[in-house]
Amino acid sequence: MQLAVNNVIFDFCGVLIDWQARACLEGAYDQVLVDKICADDDPYGFYHYEDRMDAGEDFKDLIVEYDAEYGDELTQVFTYYIEHYADALPRLMPGIVELLEDLQRNNITIWGLTNWSHETFHVAFEKYPILAQYLKDTIVSGVEKMHKPNADIYELALSRFQIRPEETVFFDDTAKNVVGAQQVGIHAFKFTTAQQARKDLQQLGINL
Repeated sequence: MQLAVNNVIFDFCGVLIDWQARACLEGAYDQVLVDKICADDDPYGFYHYEDRMDAGEDFKDLIVEYDAEYGDELTQVFTYYIEHYADALPRLMPGIVELLEDLQRNNITIWGLTNWSHETFHVAFEKYPILAQYLKDTIVSGVEKMHKPNADIYELALSRFQIRPEETVFFDDTAKNVVGAQQVGIHAFKFTTAQQARKDLQQLGINL
């Protein structure tokens, strides 16, 4: 017998908050350089090194390695990016607050699960304190030194939140993270828009 879904877990960047490295760097650096840094293939390692921070490594250690690999000029850009991280979070995703309100109104418990550095995650709630009104708790990869899509971080979420996978929905904007959640039994969908998320929830009997 399928149990009723009564928990929704949200990723942060690209789901709750619009994350745009470009928004932080544009105007501060040459546009050609910014375009290269923000390209999908990212030849300057920003995404790779930030991903390592998300997995729990410290900036002070990584920046030494980054400097050795890419040189002083790019090291200054990467340092600026981390120090001005709030500028990379220009807005909440459209319609997300209304979705959170409707979930809360329907007695659905809301949680967070994010790949994010322990050194910059505080910026999310400082810039958007309204999120704290809705999220009961959040697991941060950089704090736990675990990382989506590995099973251990989803299992930690289920254990710490004291929830069952079959009663839980997870939204993430990255396909492999959705698959990771599904592999531990959680209902999971790739997030594109808040409106699409409502349709996905309807599939599981949550009519907001």
